[in-house]
Order: sequence, then C-alpha cells, then structure tokens
Amino acid sequence: MGILSRMSTIFKSKMNRVLDAAENPQETLEYSFERQREMLQNVKRNLADVVASKKRLELQAIKLKDNLQKLEGQARQALQLGREDLATAALERKAAIQQQLDGLEEQIKGLEGEQEKLAAVEAKLQAKVEAFRTKKEVIKAQYSAAQAQVKIGEAATGLSEELADVSLAIQRAEDKTENMRARAAAIDELVDSGVLDDALETGDPLERELQQAGAKTQVQVDLERLKREVGQA
Repeated sequence: MGILSRMSTIFKSKMNRVLDAAENPQETLEYSFERQREMLQNVKRNLADVVASKKRLELQAIKLKDNLQKLEGQARQALQLGREDLATAALERKAAIQQQLDGLEEQIKGLEGEQEKLAAVEAKLQAKVEAFRTKKEVIKAQYSAAQAQVKIGEAATGLSEELADVSLAIQRAEDKTENMRARAAAIDELVDSGVLDDALETGDPLERELQQAGAKTQVQVDLERLKREVGQA
C-alpha cells in the first residue's frame, strides 16, 4: 500500500505539472466569470418566475374579492326580497370563496418571502460578479505584463548569447587578420634582405657569381669608355 500510495502521489504530481503548463490563467478566469454569470442569470430567471406566479395569484385574489362583494350584495338583496334561503346559499358560497381567498393570500405571502430572498441573493451575486469582473481584468493585465517581461527577458538572454557569438567571431577575425599581417611583414623583411630572392633563384651558385663578376667588369669598361668620350668632347 505504501508503494502504491507513493506512485499515486508521483503520478498526481506529474499530472499537476502538465496541467499547470497547459493551463492558461486568462482562459480559466474567463470560464469562471461565465459560470458566475450563468448562475446570476438562473437566479434572475427564478426571481422572474416567482414574481410572475405571485402576479397570477394576486389577479385571482382580486377576482375572488370581487365575487365576495357580489355574493354579499346578492345575499342582502335576497333578504330584502324575503328569500332567506337564497341569502343563505349566497353566504355559503361567500364563505367557500373566502377560504379560497385566504389560501391564495397565504401563497402570495410565501411567494413574497421567496421573492425577497431571491432578490437578496441576486444583489449579492451581482456584487460578487462585478467584483470578480474587476479582479479578473486586473489579474489578466498583470499576467499579460508578466508574459511581456518573460518574453523580454528571454529575448535579452538570446540576444546576449548572440552578441557573445558575434564577439567571438570578431575576435577570431581580428586574430586571423593580425596573423596575416605578421606573415606579410615577415615576407617583406625576407624580400628586403634578399633572402627570399636567393631562395627563389635557381641554378649553379658559382655560375651566378661569375655572371655577377662579369656584369661588374662590364660596368667598369662602360664607365671608362664614357669618361674618355666625355674628355674628348
């Protein structure tokens, strides 16, 4: 039993978390508000039925009172004519109608009591519905504001992560740029020092030296020739 009880508790806990995630407080509030309005409408209908029933009984009571007056007049008229038997019959009918009237008046009083109770319930329920309406709108506004704050926070978090990625990309680009500039500087230095040219040259080194020496000799020969020509001029 203990294991089953714990399993039931765990299951209920998980179901509550699922339901809580799926529940929309705004929809729940609107549903509760509609249920309260339905209850209020039912009370209003019941109150209207009671009032209508009371009105019908009151109309019947008016008719019975008219009959009482009519029978009273008939009994008086019969006595004036010396017909005591007719007077007695009229008064007997009057007594029966009076009993009916007394029963109707008791029912009318009972309906008046029910009407007062339902009217009080309607007023209280109406006040509660209006108070719930106001509270509902406040809660919905607060929930919407909280939703907006959560979305802003989530967006800010995502933006922060994206900016971090951007910063990392920029740093990597700068590092690659610096490495490339360093390589370019190194190549320039090698070119200036002649090391790169020597490395790029092919052929026999001795042959290159002989060619360089021959070039220098030719330069000297040309220089002497030009001096002689300039002197003759």
